[in-house]
Amino acid sequence: MFAYIVRRLLLIIPTLVIILLVNFVIVQAAPGGPVEQAIAHLQGIGGGSVGGSAGDGVSSGSRASRGLDPKLIKDIEKQYGFDKSAPERLWLMLKNYARLDFGNSFFRGATVTDLILEKMPVTLSLGLWATLITYLVSIPLGIRKAVRHGSSFDVWSSTAIVIGYAMPAFLFAMFLIVVFAGGTTLNWFPVRGLVSENFEQLGTLGKIADYFWHLVLPVSALVIGGFATLTILTKNSFLNEITRQYVVTARAKGLSERRVLYGHVFRNAMLLVISGIPQAFISVFFAGSLLIEVIFSLDGLGRMSYEAAVSRDYPVVFGSLFIFTLFGLLIKLIGDLCYTLVDPRIDFAARNA
Repeated sequence: MFAYIVRRLLLIIPTLVIILLVNFVIVQAAPGGPVEQAIAHLQGIGGGSVGGSAGDGVSSGSRASRGLDPKLIKDIEKQYGFDKSAPERLWLMLKNYARLDFGNSFFRGATVTDLILEKMPVTLSLGLWATLITYLVSIPLGIRKAVRHGSSFDVWSSTAIVIGYAMPAFLFAMFLIVVFAGGTTLNWFPVRGLVSENFEQLGTLGKIADYFWHLVLPVSALVIGGFATLTILTKNSFLNEITRQYVVTARAKGLSERRVLYGHVFRNAMLLVISGIPQAFISVFFAGSLLIEVIFSLDGLGRMSYEAAVSRDYPVVFGSLFIFTLFGLLIKLIGDLCYTLVDPRIDFAARNA
């Protein structure tokens, strides 16, 4: 087990390097880099209309820099590090990242580390609570559907699941806002921020209540997009195990249905469900949180990464990418290790990473 964990941790390093390298090359080919953004700002025009390649800087004769002092252009390029060649910038970035130094944001006036630490609690709150509630709902529901397969409960719950699967998280978020946040006669929940403006003046219980009060709508919107798939996966896993010979044997020995279900079937059926934990958490943490953060005005990592990509704030883009990738790889490793909690017979020492 220990050797397997060490191998997986060591594999994280080249994986991170390759992902950063590929994205660095893609970014260099994208038009409208930070130098062009700064020049567009000086000239009072939209940054999105600026031409030129992000990796080449801006020459004094280009359309974007026309009319500006060439020395000013050189100073801007030096300020953003574009006085160096692309390989030099890549090597410098990798050396700094090895020390967990992500540099300073081009446009936010703060270090990338401080920005990530500032936005992390919002995204973690959404991801952790949405994933936890998704599993607390999906696993019991999937087991009940498997046990009562073909019943009226199975039919009407499947209808609800199909509707939930077909409804995107952002659309359900808009529906919740319209119904429960002032869009109609009901105004039960807030639609901005993670806490109220008077949060610091509240007592301990008041702060906890205020925190969860703000989480109800965004977390509900994230859960609706994830519980459908997990519920069907749980049901199919249990149906597949229930028909196996060892279940028939356990019932023939006189074991209670509860003992058979949770003492024998549960352990084997949950292997497939546990394998989906990393993917479920990553999907909520990285993909689903962006639109939800924008809709509910939550200042998290997803929203910050999107705004950084639009403004070509490369240190924030690559710093966020590094953190997202590292978390994703670690979560996948944790998902593998969770197998042993359900079925100790699994031997990772015999696996090759």
